[in-house]
Amino acid sequence: MPIVIDNLVRTRRRTIALIVQPDGTLTVRAPLHLPEARIRHFVEAHADWIARQRERIRRSGGPPVRRQYRDGESFLLLGESHPLQIVPAQRPALTFDGRSFRLSRAAVERGEAAFIRWYRQQAAAHLTGRVAALAAAHGFSWKKVCISSARTRWGSCSSTGTLSFPWRLVLAPPEVIDYVVLHELVHTQVRNHSRTFWAQVARRMPEYKTHVRWLKQHGQKLTI
Repeated sequence: MPIVIDNLVRTRRRTIALIVQPDGTLTVRAPLHLPEARIRHFVEAHADWIARQRERIRRSGGPPVRRQYRDGESFLLLGESHPLQIVPAQRPALTFDGRSFRLSRAAVERGEAAFIRWYRQQAAAHLTGRVAALAAAHGFSWKKVCISSARTRWGSCSSTGTLSFPWRLVLAPPEVIDYVVLHELVHTQVRNHSRTFWAQVARRMPEYKTHVRWLKQHGQKLTI
């Protein structure tokens, strides 16, 4: 049976990208004028890879459960789970005391926006600090850190030295965050994923494969 393409996105890219979403659906990103027959051939040629990604999602328990923003729900920060408390009116609407999150009752309906805004702030502070520390420790230069809403990649490095990370990375354990940061810092010197690139990563972080496996197994749960 042919593989169903749930979402085909055409952009000014040069290559085809396959993205298996947390719910198991398949998104295909393809060049604007690439014939549909070639897209279909590419998808079918990667059937085994798609099946493996879906099996990984199934083994991990499936897609994240949609949040209700109620007392007792748990939210991640730096790899640790913290409970949510709904409290009377407060400003700002969402706070964190080091042990639990507190969300104003009046803001429950916009809880997702409140959490994303808070996580973005934490990500900007934490990731900028780790980029600075790891760059200094390993002799890298960088320009600035940007926090994005990307859902399909953990980081990117521009040709000008701007490092971009999704806000949801701040939900991961510190050692996993450091791996992603180091990965992008190495890209400031090696722009591809060649053997040279991975050798530089390994020289600075010998255990990096452990963190790669962690992201593959748990990355889809780093969201709200």
